[in-house]
Amino acid sequence: MTSVKTPESRSPIVQYTSLFLAIIFFSGIFKTGMGTDILKFLDFSNILGAFGSVAEAGNFVGKGGTGARQGYIFAISLIPATMTAMAFIALFEHFGALEAARKSLTPILRFLMGIPGISSIALLASLQSTDSGAALTRGLVLDNQLNHKEKTIFAAFQFSAGAAIVNFFSSGAPLLLLTDENGMTAPITIGTVIVVMLVFKILGANLMRFFLYKALLEKNSITRTEKEEK
Repeated sequence: MTSVKTPESRSPIVQYTSLFLAIIFFSGIFKTGMGTDILKFLDFSNILGAFGSVAEAGNFVGKGGTGARQGYIFAISLIPATMTAMAFIALFEHFGALEAARKSLTPILRFLMGIPGISSIALLASLQSTDSGAALTRGLVLDNQLNHKEKTIFAAFQFSAGAAIVNFFSSGAPLLLLTDENGMTAPITIGTVIVVMLVFKILGANLMRFFLYKALLEKNSITRTEKEEK
């Protein structure tokens, strides 16, 4: 009988190749195809696609909905992103991508935000889609890959400027092409804006990290005081 390979038993080449493809897939690098439509299939948002229009609202959710029914329609619109992201993560995990991320990226993410490397793919996904980022993070929590402290810090990273890359390129980036009366464009590059967003997202995560550390110190101080009084 042929034994079924687990992600941990995959060769390092397979694990890191899977991780590399996962990073490309969720990072948005090939969202535009880099000049060719052939490469667009390597991007999560392109695979996810888009809903058609409902009446004159311009989107699947429609216009004028109220109450619970409107909420349910909106919830339905989140299902494709969540299910598609989880399906691809299961595929990448099967070939050892998460194991490779855990081994190689943990030192970096531990230093930057105090979270394990296995959360790196969920981190990248959250830059494209708040829905898929949240779903993948939930999966990590249910699998006991993130403890309560790490989950809270990671949520702080995702909550600030959710889906930053997609939202920026769809609405913010065109503003950099506007010119003034002298024909001058904004004195800043798209790359600089992205770096600034990421820096402040990491800063926000570390503010939460500091808050949790301070809360733990206060809790320990109160505990010691209570023991001394007894």
